[in-house]
Amino acid sequence: MSRTFCALIIAVFLASCGGGGGPSSAPRNLDNACAILKERPEYYKAFKASERRWGVPVHVQMATIHQESKFIADARTPFRYVIGVIPMGRQSSAFGYSQALDATWDEYLSETGTRFAKRDRINDAADFMGWYMTKSRAKNGISLHDAENQYLAYHEGNTGFARQSYNSKPWLIGVARKVQLRAEMYENQIAGCRLRRW
Repeated sequence: MSRTFCALIIAVFLASCGGGGGPSSAPRNLDNACAILKERPEYYKAFKASERRWGVPVHVQMATIHQESKFIADARTPFRYVIGVIPMGRQSSAFGYSQALDATWDEYLSETGTRFAKRDRINDAADFMGWYMTKSRAKNGISLHDAENQYLAYHEGNTGFARQSYNSKPWLIGVARKVQLRAEMYENQIAGCRLRRW
């Protein structure tokens, strides 16, 4: 077998094993829900499936994912450095569209019986988000349409939200407000979209 042919086989194999969760780049126009959903129709299908299963509106899912990962499938937290140059691992285990932590993702897999879900697949990330937000409604009475408080519970955890830990983080309250405003913007945009209905 020639060296070139072997190299080609290896390249094809590696490409097929590359995680394959979804596009690693963000959609082109993050400020237009219609443009996002038309560019990535698989997103709309995933969000609608999660909405049907869990009741979380598409625009709330989208605004939260925008804040967490900017729709980048394999998003990770930055590295921590000692003395500014020596990498000491990432800031947390958050990964994927939803930036789910390892422990929370494992809880989701266990509770839903979804053994092969991956954080870098949009359908799994959307389902995770629906699962988590329904827990926030059950534990803290947060409406599934309330993107601001759902985001605070998503960021702080439901125990932290119940303790109002966000009150000591003015920056986080500001971020949650931005998530709410983006959710409202996306909702208004989606109302005028011509999208395939799943």
